[in-house]
Amino acid sequence: MQLKLKNPIIFLDLETTGVDVAHDRVVEISLVKVLVGGDREVKTRRVNPEMHIPEGASAIHGIFDEDVRECPTFRAIAKSLAAYMEGCDLGGFNSNRFDIPMLVEEFIRAGVEVDFKRRKFVDVQNIFHIKEKRTLEAAYKFYCDKELENAHSAEADTIATYEVLEAQLDRYPDLENDVAFLAEFSARDNCVDYAGRVVYDERGVEVFGFGKHKGRSVAEVFAKEPSYYSWMMDGDFPGYTKKVITEIRLRGGGVKK
Repeated sequence: MQLKLKNPIIFLDLETTGVDVAHDRVVEISLVKVLVGGDREVKTRRVNPEMHIPEGASAIHGIFDEDVRECPTFRAIAKSLAAYMEGCDLGGFNSNRFDIPMLVEEFIRAGVEVDFKRRKFVDVQNIFHIKEKRTLEAAYKFYCDKELENAHSAEADTIATYEVLEAQLDRYPDLENDVAFLAEFSARDNCVDYAGRVVYDERGVEVFGFGKHKGRSVAEVFAKEPSYYSWMMDGDFPGYTKKVITEIRLRGGGVKK
């Protein structure tokens, strides 16, 4: 079943130096842009992470330091990439938890402002786990009856993810062919930041999603314990999380707008 679109949607997959969104870097990015009429564009490029690619990461995706030495840095492509993604919803496999947070961190480091909060996120892995509880390779075999060749190649994984979503729409009549519905269905939780350190509670209030203050209003905690804000800003948290808590602290409120 072809995906019904109100906006273009970009399915993305990143290969990286590791899984720490605050410190690791992108080494390859693949984008499949699906236009409203159904046409698709595939763009894949490697990126110089400006750091050593650990051997463990290279063993997974097959990309080594010498493979990206002459490639552009993320900073060099950030503006053109942001322009290409402008106005598009986003999709991927585990993208809500990893690819989108990692990409946002790279944009922050490059000094390029992006506003993904206005976009819909469709996480095909979350749909899959809700429905079948499996991996991408198993999903591809289960839904498309194909073996996923070149797994952990960003382009192969991204194309497979898009094909799995189309097959999911065919298989499950309760899945509406609508990006807004799919984004809500596949959402991990009601995150304020991308890493899930701050979430909205049932009242729409921004609360901590971790630690000793889990479930408490961020604004109230900062008002009563200003040192907690300083601890987070000095700590090992993603840049976007620090941006979110700073906005809450400056605003002095905690209600979802």
